[in-house]
Amino acid sequence: MTTTAAPGAGLTPRQAERRRRILRASTALAARGGYEAVQMREVAETAEVALGTLYRYFPSKVHLLVAVMQEQLQHLHEQVRRHPPTGEDPAARVAETLTQAFHALQREPRLAEAMVRALSFADRSVGAEVDAVSAVTSAIVLDAAQLGPTPTPAQQAALRVVAHTWHATLLAWLSGRASLAEVRADLHTAARLLTL
Repeated sequence: MTTTAAPGAGLTPRQAERRRRILRASTALAARGGYEAVQMREVAETAEVALGTLYRYFPSKVHLLVAVMQEQLQHLHEQVRRHPPTGEDPAARVAETLTQAFHALQREPRLAEAMVRALSFADRSVGAEVDAVSAVTSAIVLDAAQLGPTPTPAQQAALRVVAHTWHATLLAWLSGRASLAEVRADLHTAARLLTL
């Protein structure tokens, strides 16, 4: 199993609670109205923090929504650890996990759209946050695959391709360029790299 750093590590309990309130407010606004609905002033009001405080935690809406994505992926990672997939091989287990993730996103399409838009808009200033999202995604795929503590270099390369495919299919689905059936097929195809 892999370990990823907890979001907000190093904060005092009070700061961590404030950060959680900000992320909850942002998640609710994005779920209700998508990317455009997440306005920094409204996030601050909903989270009951000063606007300046919000900007100290998250310098922009993109930083904020990428952090929301990291938090959502952390929850998925915890679910994978608590309830590991049961497929007969690594490919089946990874495909099962990522398909379940897509079904969860399908229930909250505006939130999914907001997070993915933010990830797409991220520039170098959001590099650490984007790296954290990539790390959590990789950890989910690795834990779902159940390859053991040290995957081979070929398996590591396959895991990266699967993670990239997941992000690309998510973007294609949200933009209306791919159906859920196509997404499922692409995820299964990419996951089969783990068994080659």
